[in-house]
Amino acid sequence: MKPSRDIHRLIEIMAALRTPVTGCPWDLKQTFATIAPYTIEEAHEVADAITRNDLDDLKDELGDLLLQVVFHARMAQEQGVFEFGDVVQSITEKLIRRHPHVFGDTRHLTPDEVKGLWDKIKAEEKAARRQRRGGADEDAGALAGIPSGLPALTRALKLQQKASKVGFDWNDPRAVLDKIKEETAEIERALDAADNAAAADEIGDLMFALVNLARHLDIDADTSLRGTNAKFERRFAAIEAALARIGRTPSEATLAEMDALWDEAKNDERPASENRHQEADATSLKRART
Repeated sequence: MKPSRDIHRLIEIMAALRTPVTGCPWDLKQTFATIAPYTIEEAHEVADAITRNDLDDLKDELGDLLLQVVFHARMAQEQGVFEFGDVVQSITEKLIRRHPHVFGDTRHLTPDEVKGLWDKIKAEEKAARRQRRGGADEDAGALAGIPSGLPALTRALKLQQKASKVGFDWNDPRAVLDKIKEETAEIERALDAADNAAAADEIGDLMFALVNLARHLDIDADTSLRGTNAKFERRFAAIEAALARIGRTPSEATLAEMDALWDEAKNDERPASENRHQEADATSLKRART
């Protein structure tokens, strides 16, 4: 079987992998539940390629993510529930329905008006789902409808956004900052009491508050943390490289030595203008002391 740019070839390959006897034993063994973690992993790898601005890698990772959709659709087809074409039909219907300002008579909306229209249409869809279920109000509550399997940072953000829509929110980001200070103090009290369970609970509160502050500042908390992770990796790699030049490894260095190398790596990343200002301040301070 030859590769192709046609989506139908990918569907054929997936069908072959799932064909009893002649297919792949590993693929045949999988279920929705066992494949779900891979689906989440592939979505994160797409995000990672975007963060690294590696478009070649992004192409490959998008292919891996598409495979997950085809895999789930194939398993559903085997159970007679739906197939890949139904997935495409569902999303195209949804996109057309949720964009009447593009595909309908509504025109010339502002971004805020588009968001309001989107929320209104989603609410109508939720009501229709409830009616199909015989009126069962499974989606009741202001915070309903947020998948529990979402990454914690993402779910925290969505919970806060939904609570904000009904008026349960801080009015000032500085009030959120005060909450962060409060949670930090509570962690300190838990440490003083050697209460790990309380510390774990308070750390969760602190992270929730940090997501809240990021939301109020229109900062994506997950993207912000990804940037910090990348920065940590970059600076730690600089420590390893500096030690390697003198024939040593981190495990052979003292914490003080690694801290000094960390500061050097951090200083190297600063803009030259900032470094010049710091050097000038240091010179002025030295003159003042003499």
